[in-house]
Amino acid sequence: MDLSQIIRPEHTFIGVSVATKWRGLQAIAEKAALAFGIEGKKILHALESRESLGSTGIGNGVAVPHAVVEGMTHPRGLLLRFARPLDFEAVDDVPTDIVFALLFGEASRGEYLNVLAAIARQLQTPGILAAMRKAMTAEELYSDFLADSRV
Repeated sequence: MDLSQIIRPEHTFIGVSVATKWRGLQAIAEKAALAFGIEGKKILHALESRESLGSTGIGNGVAVPHAVVEGMTHPRGLLLRFARPLDFEAVDDVPTDIVFALLFGEASRGEYLNVLAAIARQLQTPGILAAMRKAMTAEELYSDFLADSRV
């Protein structure tokens, strides 16, 4: 799976300043609304509904909030790094600083697991998370994440 088709460089953000998980979801929804031309309230409601089922904090400071959103025709995502790690209620209780937000249309609901698996594989590459945490720009963050993924 080519993650560069799901998460684009222009949908990568660094230094997102929020105080809580729920404010983080609001920031994600606002950025996704601008990026994908879908109403922000619709995105936020979908993300909050999914998060109420259980935390999408997968551990090691990473979260993958995701939701089916009406109007999405292709799977799309955002990559964010929070200015300060926050409690995302992750399975390992490690505060979250890196977020992969994934939005899907109903027709592509089944692709979520493939995208999540691709992200997980990429994050297992030695040094990727450390490099992402040291990135000084959104461009560096994006590049560090996708390093060696197309080899």
